[in-house]
Amino acid sequence: MTTGAHILVFPYPAQGHMIPLLDLTHQLALRGLTITILVTPKNLPILTPLLSTHPNSIQTLVLPFPSHPSIPSGVENTKDLPNGSFIAMMRAMSQLSNPIIHWFQSHSSPPIAILSDMFLGLTNQLASQLGIKHLVFSPSGALTLSMSNSLWTDFPKNPNDENALVEFPNVPNSPKFPWFQLSASFRKYVQGDPNSEFLKNVMQGNMSCWAIVCNSFSELESVYLNHLKKDIGDERVFAVGPLLPPQDVSKERGGSSSIIVKDILSWLDTCPDKSVVYVCFGSQVVLKNQQMDELASGLEKSGVRFVWCTKEATKGHVAGDYGLIPAGFEDRMASRGFVIRGWAPQVVILNHRAVGSFLTHCGWNSVLESVAAGVPMLMWPMGADQYYNANLLVDHMNVGVRVCEGALTIPNADELARKMAESVGGGIVSERCEELSQAAVHAVKEGGSSFKDLDALVKELCVLNVEGNK
Repeated sequence: MTTGAHILVFPYPAQGHMIPLLDLTHQLALRGLTITILVTPKNLPILTPLLSTHPNSIQTLVLPFPSHPSIPSGVENTKDLPNGSFIAMMRAMSQLSNPIIHWFQSHSSPPIAILSDMFLGLTNQLASQLGIKHLVFSPSGALTLSMSNSLWTDFPKNPNDENALVEFPNVPNSPKFPWFQLSASFRKYVQGDPNSEFLKNVMQGNMSCWAIVCNSFSELESVYLNHLKKDIGDERVFAVGPLLPPQDVSKERGGSSSIIVKDILSWLDTCPDKSVVYVCFGSQVVLKNQQMDELASGLEKSGVRFVWCTKEATKGHVAGDYGLIPAGFEDRMASRGFVIRGWAPQVVILNHRAVGSFLTHCGWNSVLESVAAGVPMLMWPMGADQYYNANLLVDHMNVGVRVCEGALTIPNADELARKMAESVGGGIVSERCEELSQAAVHAVKEGGSSFKDLDALVKELCVLNVEGNK
């Protein structure tokens, strides 16, 4: 059944941004929308599972990737770029405006709205030019959005002390963060970096959108979701998370790996319930060798079973200084550890009964996957929204424990070992995780808060479609 409403979905080409937006696109297609996804050629394979599931309702608009002096030829996804290159990617993607306009004007039934990632805020101007609505998709939580709006509206001044606390009295619970934990791009803007002016325009463009679609759920962030509605002066804030893949897709996507999924599942099957610590820092983070050494030592001293997903050095890393597993570690740990190089089937691993805790960088996708699985988190925030996420989950939701902070911090192996050993086997934090997991599962089921918000979003789009056809 189709609703007649056609929308253009415009993802930002970073794995942590594309995947949840594609999961949302799947849900919208199930509810009858006709969808065109804008994608560049090398990112097209990521859409394969989605296109095969919805061959009649989802089409693609494949546009050549625009050239940009800071992006090497052939690179179309941030996973192939050094950290800190995302503004260059945003600038490059903004050059697609004219090809989109040409496609729109030549289409027999053009979209009534653009649903774009929060890093593509300049599509607000594009939507206005085309006379259609702009919806912002946030792969981050409502607290992060609230913090971002506050930063780019109030412009707190540089205190000239990296550790000086910056207060946000207009955000619920009045959070305070050291200056160094605020958005790196915002700090560069305050310090006069001309490239960050572009980001300011993007983020302010988001605030004048027609609607916000957030990968969160009411039971986790109701206070911040309500704040966003007041902040943008509109009720159109839809919490539709946690956005997770269909079961048959979760084992396939993500990238290359050193393991076969059934092998890791077979190994986990041999472990007792809640006995394994899963260690993974997302698709971007590569640890320095000193960090790798301390983490390996902590795992060894802890005595726990573990699955450790590592990422090797890529462009922008000094060869030999990053991502090396200490010599002999894997041989010594062969009886109680499993090391994965590259991509890991994270959703599948977290949902296995043997996993008792998750050592994470606190990226929002990882957070939601852990919450949905009911797995307590050992939190090592390293940048971006991760400090905000740790604040929410440790200080307000009691579903995690801080073990380290900072992308360059060298953790203490003995402290890591103690906290990893304490994190498995259950406990108060584990019980709270189970409660929040049940709330997350209920939210996306029929009658749940996120299910209702998805239905309300589709209804709003259908009203737009009817009004546009009068």
